[in-house]
Amino acid sequence: MISKMFKRLNRNGEVRNHSWRKRTLQVAPLLVCGIIGSIIFADQVSAHGYIHSSRAALCKDLTNTKCGPVQYEPQSVEGLGSFPAKGPADGQIAGAGVFPQLDEQTASRWSKVTMNGGKNTIKWTLTAPHATREWKYYITKKDWNPDKPLARADFELIETFNDGGAKPPTTVVHQIDVPTDRSGYHVILGVWEIADTVNAFYQVMDVNLINDDNGNPNPGDTTAPTAPTAVTSPVQTTNTIELRWNAASDNVGVSHYDLYRNGVKVQTVIGTSVVDTGLEANTSYTYTVKAVDAAGNVSKESAAITVTTKPIPANDTTAPTAPTSLHTMGQTTSTIHLMWGESTDNVGVKHYEIYRNGVKVQTVTGTMTTDSGLQPNTEYTYFVKAVDAAGNVSDASNSITVKTQEQPTGDLPEWEATKVYTSGNRVLFQDAEYEAKWWTQGDQPDTSDAWKLLSSDITPVWNASKAYNGGDRVIYEGVTYQAKWWTQGNVPSKLDVWQVVQ
Repeated sequence: MISKMFKRLNRNGEVRNHSWRKRTLQVAPLLVCGIIGSIIFADQVSAHGYIHSSRAALCKDLTNTKCGPVQYEPQSVEGLGSFPAKGPADGQIAGAGVFPQLDEQTASRWSKVTMNGGKNTIKWTLTAPHATREWKYYITKKDWNPDKPLARADFELIETFNDGGAKPPTTVVHQIDVPTDRSGYHVILGVWEIADTVNAFYQVMDVNLINDDNGNPNPGDTTAPTAPTAVTSPVQTTNTIELRWNAASDNVGVSHYDLYRNGVKVQTVIGTSVVDTGLEANTSYTYTVKAVDAAGNVSKESAAITVTTKPIPANDTTAPTAPTSLHTMGQTTSTIHLMWGESTDNVGVKHYEIYRNGVKVQTVTGTMTTDSGLQPNTEYTYFVKAVDAAGNVSDASNSITVKTQEQPTGDLPEWEATKVYTSGNRVLFQDAEYEAKWWTQGDQPDTSDAWKLLSSDITPVWNASKAYNGGDRVIYEGVTYQAKWWTQGNVPSKLDVWQVVQ
């Protein structure tokens, strides 16, 4: 570390080396190193997965620009799962409600990958493989509007792969059938549904779809499969319905089946059985099935079947199963972030109770939480229980003991490029105090979105490569400006996103 040329007193009145206090921070020459460090280490984060050539991945390699923080962690586009019944709100699907820059949507905003209709390979890189429920792929409809934010109604399901709770390898490859009845700009949405949490990972691909021969990759095959027969439902619960049918026949071969619920396609199925989930108790649903061959020829629909889910028991005495795989996703000097696998119940889990050192400290509805207000360098033991609407309580999850980080003695430590920091860690850089927003290594505090400036008496010089949030202040050409909303690369004196601070 470069030796300090100036000295000042610390809080104890002792002289210590320190750089001269600056009221403005200059752009540091290590900006490029900081960005490169972010890219090198992003895949080592204990989080999650991305599709090659996705919108987020192209942000990472700088093919897409002005992406915000996702360029450092394309594997972290994570939100509530069970899409499309749940999940991110319309208009926030691409960014999963976490990375709003990914939700910007126009016909020309994003770089596109050329793709032909028919069989295509989708490749995921997983940085922390989770037990997996299923993988789902959607594509925008023929009449979608590329100049409006992405909404559920814009997508139709084209492929589903059910992993049944298995943990995948670090590289996952799927062969999907891309429709051959449309061309031009379309968006493919991949959803990785996790089995041991309620979350999913969302990746969108911007593709320039090319289809010849009127959209048929095999123009010689114009024969549609026969309609599936004998659709039955052998098992129902309060929120699921299992369906089975007899296979269709085709002159070449059936590629997959499309399942329709109340007239709307809800799943693409490889095989002749499926479980439809996320349903309401004591409610009737009508199903039909269609067969599709490799050339895209679609059969007539099967005979309809109406099935009713079971009602909620009047006297529910069955407790949920115990939560599984309780683990920590990180800790600071005063917080511990916990995550666990969801419980099952004959009716449904209402909430989870978090116990610290044997005492209940929180009640949450999801499968993750942050316990705060803790002491530095202290061990805490946790377990979790599930509770249903009738008040039945599950057995405890596995127990874990986690230690908070040690509080640095004296003044804050100087930032080190080789050191790993997690959310809440504080450092000094060029005599200013910063706090880490998330996991980071090698990201220089004055130029990286991973750090928040805490020193209110210091205003940094505007940096074209740094992203700013609403309320952030900078100095540009001797004038102080404040950002109205998120911005990156927009010169303060030229755009309305900045306002002069008097």
